Amino acid sequence: MEYLGNLLPHPITLFAIFCLAILISSGIAGYFEVSVMDPRPEGSRGRSVDGIIHVVSLLNADGLRLIVTNLVTNFTGFAPLGTVLVAMLGVAVAEHSGMLSAGMRGLVMGASKRMVTIAVIFAGIISNTASELGYVVLIPLAAMLFHSLGRHPLAGLAAAFAGVSGGYSANLLIGTVDPLLSGITETAAQMLDPEYVVGPEVNWYFMFISTFFITFTGAFVTEKIVEPKLGQYNVDEAAEDLSQDKMGKLSDDEKRGLKFAGIAIVAVSAILALTIVPENGVLRHPETGAVAGSPFLKSIVAFIFVFFAIPGFVYGKVVGTMKNDRDVINAMSKSMSSMGMYIVLVFFAAQFVAFFSWTNFGQVTAVLGADFLQSIGLTGPLLFFAFILMCAFINLMIGSASAQWAVTAPIFVPMLMLVGYAPETIQAAYRIGDSTTNIITPMMSYFGLILAVASRYMKNLGIGTLIATMLPYSLIFMVGWSLLFYVWVFLLGLPVGPGAATYYIP
Repeated sequence: MEYLGNLLPHPITLFAIFCLAILISSGIAGYFEVSVMDPRPEGSRGRSVDGIIHVVSLLNADGLRLIVTNLVTNFTGFAPLGTVLVAMLGVAVAEHSGMLSAGMRGLVMGASKRMVTIAVIFAGIISNTASELGYVVLIPLAAMLFHSLGRHPLAGLAAAFAGVSGGYSANLLIGTVDPLLSGITETAAQMLDPEYVVGPEVNWYFMFISTFFITFTGAFVTEKIVEPKLGQYNVDEAAEDLSQDKMGKLSDDEKRGLKFAGIAIVAVSAILALTIVPENGVLRHPETGAVAGSPFLKSIVAFIFVFFAIPGFVYGKVVGTMKNDRDVINAMSKSMSSMGMYIVLVFFAAQFVAFFSWTNFGQVTAVLGADFLQSIGLTGPLLFFAFILMCAFINLMIGSASAQWAVTAPIFVPMLMLVGYAPETIQAAYRIGDSTTNIITPMMSYFGLILAVASRYMKNLGIGTLIATMLPYSLIFMVGWSLLFYVWVFLLGLPVGPGAATYYIP
């Protein structure tokens, strides 16, 4: 895994290479007039001509004009860009005020010795709403906590890492990853159905339940497999003096700040409930009065912003980390400055997605792939198990959830839609594969940080040791989470999120 991962260039370079490959491939396919029959109903065939989908070459004068005139709009119109940035503005206030860090520490530090493993993993999953906070704060804290309790510090680190990264897609709340993935899914689905809409909330039911699955499964793996394998910790293995480890307990001001922030959360939730719970709620669907398809669900990113920004400011005001609007603006500015790499990545990813759509490669590949799957009889649960395994394998080499999905969604979303499954269900399956191998790939952006923290407690620890420690989580999460998906979707027939369809009917 380490060898294969190191062979790959930077994800941004990878997308630039993909763009060049699309140009050359479209020229070759266009020259040989590659085409397939359009399986869609006549009224929804989009760019197909006389019921035939042709590969369109971009390696000509028309292609050059199309590229240069749409270069900017490809970027600015890329669905995940705005939604992620808006959500991060709200999370930034809660993070820089100290509310998220204090809340996480309070959750972990307040747990009993018996419940500490569950609390660490649960806190790791919840931390995903705040981007890198779990990696930077919780994982080092969990190692110190286990060490102070006389347990192996690497067991604490592994438990936190499993929650933060192995359970990356699970959460009780809709976080920044939801609009990120749904925007890419929507763009891919519209290659087949131009009117299809995928909201950030479409996987919430399944990911809510997955939070508890990952929590209890992770605790079982920690206490029954990983910790016994690590054995008794020998402090002589440490790379430095651990006697000064600080537990980071909450101060009285932080406790008071969390109390008032909690009151603010209840108040914000109550106000939002008034817009959607009553039958005449102003954010229900204006025509049907239903929650499905309502402005409330379509505006979920705006509510993420409000839900984090207001309690975050209240907390900061109480503890003194935020005194006025300038502090709020500074927090948002710092957050946006940290998004520079993501914005550059989005520019090249947006061009790739646009090129892929213009050439009709996605539709042609989807039709050919769907025909192949039907010819070998691979449908239903077996199809999704294979899909999850493939996503997990690709994740070993492309550690970014958005980067991997931007590459694979234009192929697999239309393909599986043609076989009969809705984009919402396909996205939920992808999230399982993407999450479960995060903890065993050196390509994951924070793997180096985790290795550095682990080396503090075991001076001779290498990448192989860390991967071996995390491998039981990865394997058990993958098998168990896939079975949960099978039971949820195929046995119980439950939707993966509000208003989410399981099957696609053109």
